[in-house]
Amino acid sequence: MVVSTKPTTAWARVNEQGDLIVPKEVASRYGLNPGALVRLDEGTNFVRLHRPVTHLTKIYIEPTVSCNLDCITCFRNAWDEPNGKMSDETFAAIFESLKKMNPIPNVYFGGIGEPLFHPHTIEWIRQVKTLGVKVEMITNATMLTEKIARRLIESGLDVLWVSLDGASPETYSDVRLGAEFPHVMENLHRFNGMRKGGHFPHPELGIAFVAMTRNIDELPKILRLGRRLRVKHYSVSNIQPATHEMQKERLYDRSLKDIAYMNAGSTPNLSLPKMDLTIETRDALFDAFTSGCNVNFAGNNWGGASDVCNFVESGTMSINWQGEAAPCWPLMHTHDTFLHNKPHRNHKHIIGNVHDRSLEELWLDEEYLAYRERLHNFAFAPCTFCGGCEMSEENKEDCFNNPSPVCGVCLWAQGVIQCP
Repeated sequence: MVVSTKPTTAWARVNEQGDLIVPKEVASRYGLNPGALVRLDEGTNFVRLHRPVTHLTKIYIEPTVSCNLDCITCFRNAWDEPNGKMSDETFAAIFESLKKMNPIPNVYFGGIGEPLFHPHTIEWIRQVKTLGVKVEMITNATMLTEKIARRLIESGLDVLWVSLDGASPETYSDVRLGAEFPHVMENLHRFNGMRKGGHFPHPELGIAFVAMTRNIDELPKILRLGRRLRVKHYSVSNIQPATHEMQKERLYDRSLKDIAYMNAGSTPNLSLPKMDLTIETRDALFDAFTSGCNVNFAGNNWGGASDVCNFVESGTMSINWQGEAAPCWPLMHTHDTFLHNKPHRNHKHIIGNVHDRSLEELWLDEEYLAYRERLHNFAFAPCTFCGGCEMSEENKEDCFNNPSPVCGVCLWAQGVIQCP
């Protein structure tokens, strides 16, 4: 679940030659430049235009994989990757590349580690803001002292995301080992009070919540807590189990089965109107949403899109602390996880390094472009709801003979897991 600002409405027109004319500001915003190849999806009452695979909108920068906490949800519980932080030389290479791009993509500071654990992250935010782009950062907020809060606000940061997986001391400390909920809340309330802007405080605040069996009942409390902090964005994700013990925390086993039914093409359609959720309607709506039908709720698909890589759809690229460019967060580092109670090794996929090629050269790499086109079509084996053969144990090959990396096992592409 992601809550953010309401999109604007724009109008295109058809000229006398039958060409669809898109407003220039919209064309610019979505990379619809002359010669761009645009994929179209037809719905019952709409045609959806996808962003061209050549349009880069956001760079994820991972300052470090080090962290001051030992969270039970973290990838670092099941990997053999080296520990380290980004060098000044690596960031300088990224920054010089950013300056030469047109348009300059937005930047998000975050990865596997805690960005504030790196001494230069705030200065790097300040530098990127001189380019006039939107900058976001994610933190566990344990290091958000008054001094650091002031520096973040003065840096021009646009959105501060906070990882918050519980709204009580017991639940929070059960997930984020090494952190104390009252201390984090003190830091956030102080940060909220320091922000300027009245009803539109800056930087905006966002909460990222990882939903599990042990904490899902605290989501309403998180939303109430967020209102007190004037939170603007909420991002809720399922857990990607990194250890055998964490498999019992999944909340999506039935969802994966439903995806299989929907892909089979024989699922009945159920159209529901907007309706008050009350004691009278609660049971009926719950049964409807879990009926196995493809539910259309007030004109929107309740199940959401499947076989869609939002990293590619959103035009993003990820840079790990070593300066290596990857298509997404999950491919920045080799790590282990589980699917259908079976181990799965996710090997990292690196396009190149910012020390050797510019961001634009990396983005337009021929093999990387071909990979993004495969993701647009998503012609991968359906491992997320099959997962029965040995090929699903790694992301190197699948039964459709796709080249590595294969993404049929990716839960991000099924809308089960998401990042802010």
